[in-house]
Amino acid sequence: MSDLASKASALLAMHDDLVVLPTAWDAWSARTLVDAGFGALTIGSHPLADSLGHADGEAMTPDQAFEGIARVVASVDVPVSADLESGYGLAPEELVERLLAAGAVGLNVEDTVHSESRMREPQEHADYVAGLRAAADAAGVDVVINARTDAWARPELHGADATEQAVLRMQLAEQAGARALYPVKPPSPEALRAVLDAVSLPVNVTAHPVQGSVVGGLEEIRAFGARRVSYGPLLQAALTERIQEVVRDWR
Repeated sequence: MSDLASKASALLAMHDDLVVLPTAWDAWSARTLVDAGFGALTIGSHPLADSLGHADGEAMTPDQAFEGIARVVASVDVPVSADLESGYGLAPEELVERLLAAGAVGLNVEDTVHSESRMREPQEHADYVAGLRAAADAAGVDVVINARTDAWARPELHGADATEQAVLRMQLAEQAGARALYPVKPPSPEALRAVLDAVSLPVNVTAHPVQGSVVGGLEEIRAFGARRVSYGPLLQAALTERIQEVVRDWR
């Protein structure tokens, strides 16, 4: 576990400043991103599922997800964080055990439980995060838990004010032992600001590698105060457009 512990500590230390964790989905994309100069990666559940012929939203089995994660981790020598959706129905202890067995040292966990078409209640999700924290601590690895809320993305699942829910859920996740926070799809810079002002942990924003984020490009994100950037499925989508452009004249 010593190598995993050192990688987890290195990944966490990167959050002291703004860290960009580009999103990979297979060995090729991971090696390409590391060769481009990135010192850590995240694996997106959406692009990983796409690469296996599955839909996003926990359509992969846990075995398929962790096999894909292990292939990416084995292809590079940098810290890797993996998007585990809402946990694939696994208990926190098993989820952390399988994450570490695959060699990853960070994880995303969201509050939308796709298999049940519902959103965890705020404290319910915080309790799941707390279980992950306890399991990681017991393993001796400071797993970088990036707690995600879909409060803005799926307001129909909670029926309350979306920004109030985003703030509440992120505050509870911080108290539960997350190391970073991920309120996805903020509708405006002002909405994102409400979360940033309410928490002290690094906040993750999703960016398109060409078009930027809700607050702009890299320097605008830095100035705004977010400290973590990932691409979600947007790098894979941008490459899809580029591939279609490259081969267009060969049809």
